[in-house]
Parts: sequence; structure tokens; C-alpha cells
Amino acid sequence: MGRGNGLCALALVSLLLLFSSVVSLANANTHYHDFVIQETKVTKLCKTQTVMTVNGELPGPTLEVNNGDSLVINVVNRAKENVTIHWHGVRQITTAWADGPEFITQCPIRPGGSYTYRFKISGQEGTLWWHAHSSWVRATVYGALVIRPKEGDSYPFTKPKRDSVVILGEWWNANPLAVIREAMRTGGTPNVSDAYTINGQPGDLYNCSSKVTVIVPVDSGETNLIRVINAGLNQQLFFSIANHKLTVVGADASYVKPFTTNVLMLGPGQTTDVLIQADQPPARYYIAARAYASAQGAPFDNTTTTAILEYKSAPCPAKGISLKPVMPSLPAYNDTATATAFTTSFRSPRKVEVPTDIDENLFITAGLGINQCPPRAPASTCQAPNRTRFTASMNNVSFVLPSNFSVLQAHHHGVPGIFTTDFPAKPPVAFDYTGNVSRSLWQPIRGTKVYKLKYGSKVQIVLQGTSIFTAENHPIHLHGYDFYILAEGFGNFNPATDTSKFNLVDPPLRNTVSLPVNGWAVIRFVADNPGAWIMHCHLDVHIGWGLATVFLIDNGIGEMETLQQPPADLPVC
Repeated sequence: MGRGNGLCALALVSLLLLFSSVVSLANANTHYHDFVIQETKVTKLCKTQTVMTVNGELPGPTLEVNNGDSLVINVVNRAKENVTIHWHGVRQITTAWADGPEFITQCPIRPGGSYTYRFKISGQEGTLWWHAHSSWVRATVYGALVIRPKEGDSYPFTKPKRDSVVILGEWWNANPLAVIREAMRTGGTPNVSDAYTINGQPGDLYNCSSKVTVIVPVDSGETNLIRVINAGLNQQLFFSIANHKLTVVGADASYVKPFTTNVLMLGPGQTTDVLIQADQPPARYYIAARAYASAQGAPFDNTTTTAILEYKSAPCPAKGISLKPVMPSLPAYNDTATATAFTTSFRSPRKVEVPTDIDENLFITAGLGINQCPPRAPASTCQAPNRTRFTASMNNVSFVLPSNFSVLQAHHHGVPGIFTTDFPAKPPVAFDYTGNVSRSLWQPIRGTKVYKLKYGSKVQIVLQGTSIFTAENHPIHLHGYDFYILAEGFGNFNPATDTSKFNLVDPPLRNTVSLPVNGWAVIRFVADNPGAWIMHCHLDVHIGWGLATVFLIDNGIGEMETLQQPPADLPVC
């Protein structure tokens, strides 16, 4: 894959490695990498910003491994801000210390500090990714994690001729940390991004961008695999390639029953693997993405990012003539019907063992809230409507990160006073979740409340969106686990009528579920991984407001079911 505008044929070959990483092998299947977090000057949209990057790259290095391999990644923080790295979707069986969310499994890597993440990829194939998990650092600190089948194994589909990573991101004409700090000060919403990006580049439709538009090369007749990742901070995105059908074969590093579509919808955190046939007349076709914006009346970035799918045999235009690539038709910004048709198309490739005989049946609301401002607070700190401050919660608890200890360290060492274990299994008050909610229910309580699960327990969670202030689609991500998505729907979940909609035969296995706008989703998993695992909305503005909770899973029996001891270099607070 390369970058350029109007590059033809062989000029692309030298650029194919631009977004791939060099893998250093100490032995057959342990990959060693050094990640240096540094401040880098980056120019986009005619302006130069100083942002945090890994090794000066945006996106950061693509890690390429096989199922069963191990990774040892030494992260050195040479920037001025705290950082952690999360390996999004990696199961981290017994290695919760390597999961990465700040103040959940570790204290941050302070400026000048370092930490080595050590973990194994077990039973996962497809596309995951990695990103910072500290404030809004992940706006520029992220990259792909490509997991191929074990040596000697094959894909469950025809082996593609070519394999390309397409990472969707968001870009601000400002320091992203300054954007969120200003919003936290005012209590209002943060400024929306100025551009979306594909592999770090906004594309032809933005100022000062067309010379570095990303090119994805194809050859006529090829079948290519494209790994799409939504690394955006706060926006679900529709994605399409002009005149080419997309056959979905995987998502979140699990294979799916193949289905064909013209458009994908990915929430932040989600990945989708698609096959495309290079069966169109040799030419240049836009790859494009823009917002799926489900929150009525809420501001969003309405721009469109593009890359170019370029047939290597496409005729070069005559000198001085610019041939515009073909543009795909993308859904309307608020096209919930298309988003729903897509998310409900996923199935596992075959019958799966869905947990039954549920031990823990949780009902968890997820939505926004409003905090009343103290009477004497300055108006400049109460910029949400009617002199309030925005917040968010699960089951009316707005999650507060600890500041002097991580949850996992406190749990492991028995340190009191860091968290409480009284996160409610259902909302404290039942109400019409998606209706006209009484203002008395708009203000949640704050706390570091976690929920304990016994090792091996079979867990069902009904996730229920609320219409408090405004309803929207929430991408809910659970660390340390994949889960089966049994069903989703609109309105309030009704066990009497909605349980019959559960797919108990071949539901998809995911790590991030799109909770429908003003709707619900039901997930199941077995609590077979000891540790402290955060479940949160992957819209970063919402996690900052408290739309999260943590599951604490105790050890099982024997070494394979026991959390490893904390590494010697685990950062101290």
C-alpha cells in the first residue's frame, strides 16, 4: 500500500511497505518490538501540529503475527504526557497486567518511564489493533495488529492475493489533549474533529491533502483482503468502495459466515475483514468513509475521507489532465436502517457453544446524564444546557478512575479504599429507558464501583440504551473477553417477548458491540479470564464522562486459571 496522487503501476511497488512493520524474530514465534512514544511535528489540512506518535509514525507500526505467537513490546515514553498502550481485543489470558487501560490494570507510563508488555495471541485470527488508553492520546497513538493463521493452517476462504490494512482515524487542527481538557473544564461537548483519515491521510476532499492520498493497489482478477479498523475517537463510520462489493469474512479477529454488502458500519474499536474482487474496468475508485451520526441534534464532523483503489493496469491520464476516481454512494449520516441491516447480518461460520444455564444475569443501562452545577460555580464551567455539565453512566453510576493505584493492583494486593464492589446488577430504579425520562433520573452518582464475577460463571448482560438528554448508538467494548451477541433491538428490552429473538445457534463472536440508538443488545460470555476488565463505551468523550464499569474475576484452579504475578517493571503511581 502506498500514498500518492495519480501514481501509476510500478511507482506504487516501492511504497508497499510504508504501512507494514519490520518484525524482529528472536525465535520462531516471539516478536520483539520497541515503541518510542515521542512528540512529532505532523502537517495536515495546511497546518502543522505537534502530536504524540509511536516511533514518529502516524499511524504507528503494523504488528504482524500468527495465531499462537507471543509479543514482547517495550514502550518508552519520551513525550510530556502519561501514556499506556492497550492491545484491543487480545484476550490476555492470565496476563491482565499487559492489557493497558490506565488506572484499571496499570498506572500510566510517566514521561521518561518505560514498561514492557508481554502477552500471547491465543485462538484469535484476523484483525485487531492497539492504541493508547490514557486521556485522548489514542487520537494519534494507534496501529494495526494483523493475526494470520498458524503456520501450516489456512484461511477458511480462498487465500487472497494481497492483504491491505485500512485504518480509519480522526484528526483535529489542534492538540487533541487540549480539546478534551477544554471540554472537561467547561462541562460541554468537545469540539468535533476537522477530518477523518485513512492510514493517517485525509484524502482528496480536504485542503492541502491530495498529494498524499493513500493508494491501495490491485491487479485485475485478484481477490484481495482488506482489513478495516475504526480507530476514530468519537464517531461511528460508514465505509464503502466505489463499484466494488465487500464480502465480510471476519470481525474483531473472529471469522464470520461470509455475507456481501455495499457498505460497512464500524463503531470505534471495531474491525471488519472484507474480500474484494478486482473485477471492474481498470481505473481508480474511491475508498470512502463518513459519519454515522445517530444522536439527534448533536454536532458531528460531516466530512468524508478518501483513499484510492487503483488498478495497476489503469491507464495513466494524459499530462495535465486529472481524472477523478469514481465516488461510492454512502448512506445518509443518520441512516440507522442501513447500520442495523449491517450489524444484524453477522453470524458465526458454524454452530457454536453458547453459554446456557446463566449464573449472572445483568441488566446494564448505558447513556448520558447531566450534573447540576453548584450555585456559585462560574458559568464558564457549566456549558451544558441550562447551566449544567455533561456526564454519562452505567446503571446510574458514573465511573471514576482511581488516581493513585490501579484497580488490578488494589485487587491483587488487597489494598482497601481504591474501589467498592457494589456496582448494581440492574438499574437502581426501573424506568421507561427510551421514553420521556423524568429529570430526577438525569444525574448519576459518581464512584469507582466494580462487579465481582466468580471464575467460570456464565454471564448474560442485557445492555440497554437510554434517551437521557439524547439517545445514540454506543460501541460497548469489553476488555479481556470476546462475547456472543445474541440479539439487538429498539425500545426497551422486554424479556417476555425479546428472549425468543435470541440466536443460540450461530451468534457472532465480538469484543465490541454496537448498542443501537434507543435500543438494546444482549451478550453472553464465560468468565474464564482472571483480572480486572473494564467495559466501556468506545466513544472516548463518553468514557471520560464515566460510561464504564469494571468486572473483577477471581482466579480459578491451577496455573492456567490464575493471574500471573505483576511484572517487576509495572509502572508505579
